[in-house]
Amino acid sequence: MSIKNAKADVAIVGLGWAGSLMAEELSRAKMNVVAIDRGALRDSSTHTPITIDPDELRWRSRKKLLAPPRDNTVTMRNTLDQTAVPQRDFGVIELGAGVGGQGFQWAGMAWRFPRWDFKVRSETIERYGKARAEDGELQLQDWGITYDELESDYDRWEQIAGVAGQAGNLGGTLTGKGNPFEGPRSGDYPTPKLKTLRMMEIFNEATSAMGYDPFTIPCASASKAYTNPLGATMAPCSYCGFCQYYGCGNYSKASPQRCVYPALNERQNFKLISEARVTHVNKTADGKSARGVTYIDEHGNEIFQPADIVCLTASQLENVRLSLLSGIGRPYDPITNEGVIGRNFSFQTVSGVDLWFEDDHINPFIGAGGLGSQIDNYNGDNFDHSSLDFIGGAGILALSREGPPIANADKLPPGVPRWGSSFKRGYSKYYQNYGVVFNQGTSMPTKRGYLDLDPTYKDPIGIPLLRVTYDYPRNDRAMARFIVSRTMEIGKRMGASHLSAFNFADKPFTTAIGASNHTTGGAVMGLDRTTSAVNSSLRSWDCHNVFIVGASAFPNNAGYNPTGTVGALALRAARAIRNDAGKPGSLERN
Repeated sequence: MSIKNAKADVAIVGLGWAGSLMAEELSRAKMNVVAIDRGALRDSSTHTPITIDPDELRWRSRKKLLAPPRDNTVTMRNTLDQTAVPQRDFGVIELGAGVGGQGFQWAGMAWRFPRWDFKVRSETIERYGKARAEDGELQLQDWGITYDELESDYDRWEQIAGVAGQAGNLGGTLTGKGNPFEGPRSGDYPTPKLKTLRMMEIFNEATSAMGYDPFTIPCASASKAYTNPLGATMAPCSYCGFCQYYGCGNYSKASPQRCVYPALNERQNFKLISEARVTHVNKTADGKSARGVTYIDEHGNEIFQPADIVCLTASQLENVRLSLLSGIGRPYDPITNEGVIGRNFSFQTVSGVDLWFEDDHINPFIGAGGLGSQIDNYNGDNFDHSSLDFIGGAGILALSREGPPIANADKLPPGVPRWGSSFKRGYSKYYQNYGVVFNQGTSMPTKRGYLDLDPTYKDPIGIPLLRVTYDYPRNDRAMARFIVSRTMEIGKRMGASHLSAFNFADKPFTTAIGASNHTTGGAVMGLDRTTSAVNSSLRSWDCHNVFIVGASAFPNNAGYNPTGTVGALALRAARAIRNDAGKPGSLERN
């Protein structure tokens, strides 16, 4: 190496939610931490103050807070016999352009995964039999941890993020409020639930009358002035409606910048290297340990950062790519189903119904990124699948998120012209009266859904692109059709005059259409080193001092946003490192 930095105790690759939480925990434990992030420095006061934040053209239409596709290109195919080609636009791949990653401009839904998703294979076998879990296409496996083992980490993350919500299950006792299907909580949310807006009222009334259990979605936008355990302060949400794709000039939405960086910036044993791209993890001669990481800085210099411990906390896709580029773990083979890196890529099975009302005022410009009402009656395994031909389900939610006038200009009922004076009259009416019931569905892993390095295409510095091979499995397609039929019933009960269903799983999967950006898997966790890349503490089975932390660890995807679970797993991994620190040979055990 031409340049070599001073050795650190820990090198962290990516300073989004996972990386910042681990950096805070480990630097507080007196470890010397160096974080390397390919983004430039970004903060609310400089980049998205209250005078600039509500700029729909800049942030939502042109997506200036997102890294351009050229920096996140993957190749994609549906089946093994196809030739993968590069993605050239936004779509599924929506990653942050600055330090903090997606955590800066995310919407803010702050979920915990339920008990079932952590044990999807064993729970499916127990309730429906082995044949349902081994249908020839799916590749189900348990996570190696339970919800109860992760509960304290969920609680810690929610306290740091100032999550607003209302508990439905406190210590195993249903409260009669909140989500009755959630796992037991050790305490309530740190701030009360956000306000109930008009779309939520209509949804709540309809679903309650149908015998369902609506509740307000937990949201990482503080509902009142709040100081988190790290001393960072948050202001109460103003319901401005500029959250997803935006920063938060009001300092209400949780982000690494708002909630974690203030503590990190005060520590002399923490260092951030921004605008630097890690190209690979450097290993020892025997391949069983990491020596550090190599990165290219903003001036094009190749630099080696030595470290005793390496934590890959980049995006889900980049974690997998770096693992493959570094030879950490055996690549997955979709023919033999052997190997671990790239295994169990999953997405999110998205569907829903667009709604228009004749004589109401939804006022969509009032909202928050994660705000809405949801029912979980058809999520996960909360309903009996015995007579159905699928497992899994979806959270059915009515959003009170935002009303961007540019983006919503195409949200018109069938038959309303898209141009001219008739368009203007129609949009003037239906802008106020449009809403959506959105189904965020589970995604079951398949034997042929995986990630590897593309044999042809490379990035600008000559490194192979990541290749995605995936299509919705028959199971998820059947689930989506079932959920859409339930959602249409709800939409009619809500009194909508026009309904238009959508179902992304009705067509082949593509990275070009942004149904969701919740990709998971590829370096999954578990108790069996032949089917998992990392153990229950997120430590690599094959390279003992490497931790791979993020949604890459999910063996399957739930009907919820992944961020809360990413945060909880990061805290769990940091605790494992912290508890082992100073114990001779501790990081050599697996």
